[in-house]
Amino acid sequence: MARLLLLLGAAMVLLASAATAQDCLSATFSGGRTFGKCNSMPTLSASLHWTYHPENGTADVAFRAPSDTSGWVGWGINPTSGNSMVGSSVFIASQDSSGVVSVLMTYLETTSQPALTNNTFKFNVPIGPAAEYSDGAYTIYATVELPGNSTQQYTVWQAGPTSNGAIAQHPLSPSNRASTQSLDFLSGSSTAASNSKLHRRNIHGLLNAIAWGILIPIGAIIARYLRVFESADPAWFYLHIVCQCSGYILGVAGWGLGLKLGSESAGITYKPHRNLGIAIFSLATLQVFALLLRPDKKNKYRLYWNIYHHSVGYSVIVLSAINIFKGLDILQPASGYKTAYIVILATLGGIALCLEAITWPIAIRKRRRNAADKAAVGNGNGWQQGA
Repeated sequence: MARLLLLLGAAMVLLASAATAQDCLSATFSGGRTFGKCNSMPTLSASLHWTYHPENGTADVAFRAPSDTSGWVGWGINPTSGNSMVGSSVFIASQDSSGVVSVLMTYLETTSQPALTNNTFKFNVPIGPAAEYSDGAYTIYATVELPGNSTQQYTVWQAGPTSNGAIAQHPLSPSNRASTQSLDFLSGSSTAASNSKLHRRNIHGLLNAIAWGILIPIGAIIARYLRVFESADPAWFYLHIVCQCSGYILGVAGWGLGLKLGSESAGITYKPHRNLGIAIFSLATLQVFALLLRPDKKNKYRLYWNIYHHSVGYSVIVLSAINIFKGLDILQPASGYKTAYIVILATLGGIALCLEAITWPIAIRKRRRNAADKAAVGNGNGWQQGA
């Protein structure tokens, strides 16, 4: 089971990495612009594309991030600190009511109601910036002279709303708070800034995605389809129990971590996500205790227990899928992670459909055979009694 969990976790990470890399590499730009390297940012579904010129220490950059027309996006460099927006020189793109896109070049002396004075950069910009809005995303173009003539720089990025045409404060979600990383413009390697709370949020999400979103559905698939095959009895039952218990244990760990994170985030509450999490935990716990009351197959109450067991189980699966997507919307990781989970869901759904087509005829034949056997036994008993 440990090996299975590792494989599932690795599959999610690999799928996410492949999807984000593809998003980065497949990007195209107006005016025939091309760039030598790209980096999919770890948050806000943003990406940075650039070409470094070692002869003069400059880089042609294109920063792209999704936003609606009433929002803004920004990217910049902080020459001194990798964990703060303060001290950064940033490009901010937004548009007015007529749809004209403009770029602000400002230095952030503070993050509490910053002045956002234009043209206050602390490093040179040999070619002035330009920006455009297309397909639900802003793209900022600029040529920057890397501070200190160093290829290793702390980069920052953000996205937020506008208010009455002015730049307003960005959200304080985990992804917004973690939008910094160290980037080497020569090698292309990057390291996200340390953020222990974000790391724990990611663990919370991964545990719950594997538990409620993968193991529990696999256990349900095993119980529904493998039981049809007589050769799989009773192995299917034990596999079902292993998957469900493992999923429940991991899910409880993820749920507990979520409660801890919630207690550390005073004033920040994601009510739908929290309420769904509580409902999922409660229903799953009810399922576990219901196993202790599982009647024998010949018991007259077994039918009602089966209806209850299946109804609660499928409810947990549906609610879990909904809540995982809500969690992804809160964390706002690179788009590849949501894509990876969608691929996994589609794969499980495809497997279920195939098994449904395979096992349904077998189940029908089995029921007919059982009915015929019962009828034969009944006729035999009746003849003996009449003899």
